Amino acid sequence: AAAAAAGVASPADKERFICIYPAYLNNKKTIAEGRRIPIDKAVENPTSTEIQDVCAAVGFNVLLEKNKMYPREWNRDVQYRGRVRIQLKQDDGNPCLPQFPTRKSVMLYAAETIPKLKTRTQKMGGSDQSLQQGEGGKKGKGKKKK
Repeated sequence: AAAAAAGVASPADKERFICIYPAYLNNKKTIAEGRRIPIDKAVENPTSTEIQDVCAAVGFNVLLEKNKMYPREWNRDVQYRGRVRIQLKQDDGNPCLPQFPTRKSVMLYAAETIPKLKTRTQKMGGSDQSLQQGEGGKKGKGKKKK
């Protein structure tokens, strides 16, 4: 068994990919519920597909595991399912992408980029709203509730 375990140690092995669950980036969650980045940098209900999209786009070796659930996620809906595995380091232990040395840097990047995805900007309805989202995001939300 020891020999088998040693064989898995390569960072290029899928087993060694880091896992990113959507909960890590979700501004609707508390730290206790699994959020791992500051709430002002987090995204509203990100999906594993969105995380996969932005990470693959920047050049990561990405694996989407659609049926995995975040253990603390009580909601079993399909949109909350899934986790993304990302190869963070090469065999020699160096980052695959120098600008992303840590899993935190990947999470922050994903959370920053997901709101810019086409699928997100279209959902907003008008193109104007998606432009304002950055600066006055909170104001816009208040108006919509009427």
